[in-house]
Amino acid sequence: MKMPSARTLPGLLEEMSERFGERNFITDHQRRLSYSEFLAEARMLAKGFHALGVRRGDKVALLMGNQAEWLLVDFAVTMLGGVLVALNTWWRHEELHSALESSDSLVLVMVDNYIKNDYVASLRQLGDLSIALPKLKHVVVAGDSAPAGAIRFGALYEMAATVPDRVVDDATRLVKPEDTAYLLFTSGSTARAKPVELTHRGIVENPHGIGERMHFTEKDRLLLPTSVFWALSCVNGLFAAMTHGASVVLQYRYEPGEMLRLIEAEQCTAAYTLPNIVIDIHGHPERATRDLLRWRTGTCRPNVMHLMAEMGVMEMITGYGLTEGYGHSVETDAHDPLEKRQRNVGFALPNNEVEIVDPITRVKVTQGQPGEIRLRGHVTPGYYKNPQRTAEAFDGDGWFYTGDVGVFEEDGSLTIKGRIKDMIKTGGINVTPADVEEVLQTHPAVQQAIVVGVPHPRLEEIVSAMVVLKPGVDTTPDALIAHCAKASAKFKVPRFIDIIGSEAVPLTDTGKVHKGKARDILTARYQAMESGN
Repeated sequence: MKMPSARTLPGLLEEMSERFGERNFITDHQRRLSYSEFLAEARMLAKGFHALGVRRGDKVALLMGNQAEWLLVDFAVTMLGGVLVALNTWWRHEELHSALESSDSLVLVMVDNYIKNDYVASLRQLGDLSIALPKLKHVVVAGDSAPAGAIRFGALYEMAATVPDRVVDDATRLVKPEDTAYLLFTSGSTARAKPVELTHRGIVENPHGIGERMHFTEKDRLLLPTSVFWALSCVNGLFAAMTHGASVVLQYRYEPGEMLRLIEAEQCTAAYTLPNIVIDIHGHPERATRDLLRWRTGTCRPNVMHLMAEMGVMEMITGYGLTEGYGHSVETDAHDPLEKRQRNVGFALPNNEVEIVDPITRVKVTQGQPGEIRLRGHVTPGYYKNPQRTAEAFDGDGWFYTGDVGVFEEDGSLTIKGRIKDMIKTGGINVTPADVEEVLQTHPAVQQAIVVGVPHPRLEEIVSAMVVLKPGVDTTPDALIAHCAKASAKFKVPRFIDIIGSEAVPLTDTGKVHKGKARDILTARYQAMESGN
């Protein structure tokens, strides 16, 4: 589908409302909104925020689960030229304080609680907000409880009545494609996560290319079970769908049985996933009872593509990216051969450049050699109010250095090998974990493999692995080591393998495997084994 002409979020919403006004845009656990209905309500909220004092460049933080109001606030704030600050719903009071402080947030919009998190209690732990967060002037709360002095979310609609429509029209006309629309936080659950600036242009243009790789049309319905505050959802997924006039179904909170029900009930043709999600639904007892025949595409990781194929979802795509690159910078195509999508992440999206360089000299390596991935094109302008970190990440030619290891195949497509810091040095030889994981996953009993280096007094590190087996299948660590020995050079063969349940896989707050925690766990277990404990 042709790229929309608009290059700002409010402009895009107006354009798609004109083209697909009565088509469903957002469905959540409570209601459905067409494109035109969503536009009307977002404009109402924008007037409410204006009455609250939000102006061009002001930061509005948002702490809320996957629901329509998250997206309504998103568009309302950006209509005024404001900046949406997306907060991680997993954070506790210290992380929330750091994010609100580092982003200079003027307003906090929040639910009172979500899943097991009591956000009102978290705010109370910060004490007097006028002292703890002097730049935060208003707290807006949706829910039954609220801190003293907070404004009820519904009051924004009442305040809107005092603001004429032309105020929103005038503010929207001033929004430029190069303006910052979002501050999203880098992966991690610590208070040191930093806000990344993302522009309107990048948020509109880059995901359109992702939607093209999935062959989206206005008839598609995309399920987002992944948290909406992640770039994967609020940039990559939302705008891949929206730039094609498609519909978005928000799963309020991830639960595999509910995800299967929604795919069937909402007739979803696409879904965004993470490895743990794919493993969950593949092994779920209700999968065989659900009608998943309309599900054809979405995103997943190469290492679980075979599980998607087993479920009959044959057009999933794989990709590579990070928050700083608007979610994904590289994607496969839904029509690429399955074998390629099982190991590879494809080619750069339009207006993106990707190179592989030596991590020390920053000189391009020869084709087929691994090195650090650097990006240029749709990349963040920088880290908000952090020139030092921005300077460390970019060179003078505008290249962004990712810290990830990749290699170009003969056709120029990209294969990911892991993080530079995750490289294993054993007996003086470098081993990329992805190479070992790929071999382990060819064993018929293996569902997931996580490979890390464990300290060793003589070899510096040894190759070790956590392995999750397929349901109902059994094998032993010795059998898996023998399997690797048949297919790999000796230095790549794991010396220690721990077989675990899928629930024991350590994850980051973005649902990725936490290699650091995996290394700590395997180190402790290896040392215990060596000591005979």
